Amino acid sequence: MRELFHDQLDAMFVDLAGICGQVETAVGQATEALLSGDVAIAEQVIIGDIEIDRAREKVEDDAFALLSLQQPVAGDLRTVVAALRMVTELERMGDLSVHVAKIARLRVPQVAVPVEIRPTVSRMAAVAEDMVRRVSQIITGRDVEAAIELGRDDEVMDQLRRQSFTELLSDDWPHGVEAAVDIALLGRYYERIADHAVSVAHRVVFVVTGLNPSSVGA
Repeated sequence: MRELFHDQLDAMFVDLAGICGQVETAVGQATEALLSGDVAIAEQVIIGDIEIDRAREKVEDDAFALLSLQQPVAGDLRTVVAALRMVTELERMGDLSVHVAKIARLRVPQVAVPVEIRPTVSRMAAVAEDMVRRVSQIITGRDVEAAIELGRDDEVMDQLRRQSFTELLSDDWPHGVEAAVDIALLGRYYERIADHAVSVAHRVVFVVTGLNPSSVGA
């Protein structure tokens, strides 16, 4: 019975890694729509979020079933509760990708990101997508060191966010208030994706060690 229970726990973490893959795709496609003004890709991200929501519901159902039927304690209970929190974070990352796609769709036939700030936004998007990819690997491998390293690397995103503000608040910003608001929102969305990725990674540390990441070197 306990072996079956742990198989079910492992399957739940496989599902979590799968959701990470879906989110990674959503981030990449949303960014492509944003930088190209491709409304079809933007719509694909928006519609595809339904699949992420369904995957989240499955993980929740499985977790609640384990809680009610197996009544886990100690480390097993910690794992199930962490999975519930992680799947919520992952769903929010998908929602943030939808927000990016909606900005892209709103500005069609124009492109939402002015040429001057495109390198900064592209870099933020690449960092966010990379962090989601690494979270999938962290979940699959229960990799504490990689999880801690991801938390440290989040500073790169914070620096890019500050850089984007510097650019859009400069005295010679030529693109008006609407574009400035778009860039401010986009920066926030990518930053929050990174924050959620770090939060998921920290929960993996807690699952494996029973300790907060700060206690093991984060």
